[in-house]
Amino acid sequence: MFRPRIPVNPSPTGIVTPHTSGIKPLHKSSPPVTSHHTPAAPGRLPVQLTPGSTVALMAAGGAVVLVVGAVLVSMLLAVAITGVSLAVVAVVLRLLVKDLQRGL
Repeated sequence: MFRPRIPVNPSPTGIVTPHTSGIKPLHKSSPPVTSHHTPAAPGRLPVQLTPGSTVALMAAGGAVVLVVGAVLVSMLLAVAITGVSLAVVAVVLRLLVKDLQRGL
C-alpha cells in the first residue's frame, strides 16, 4: 500500500504510460486522465563572443577594476587622514592640559 508503484515500460517507445494510483474520477462519464509527453524546453544558446565584444568586455572589466580601486584607495586615505588629525589633536590637548596644570 505505501510502496511506490513504478510503471514498467519494457521498450523505449517515447509514449508515456500514465500512472494510475487507484483514484476514482469524480464523474463516471469523464474520460481517464492521460499524460501527454511534452518536449523539454530548449536550453540556453551558447554565448558567441566576437573579437569586438571581447575587447569591449575587457575594457569594461578594466574600468570596473579602476573605479573600485580608486574608491578603496580614497577610503584608505580618508582613514589615514582622520587618524593623523586625531593624533595631532591629542598632542595639542595634552600640551594644553599640561600648561594649565603648571599655571595652577
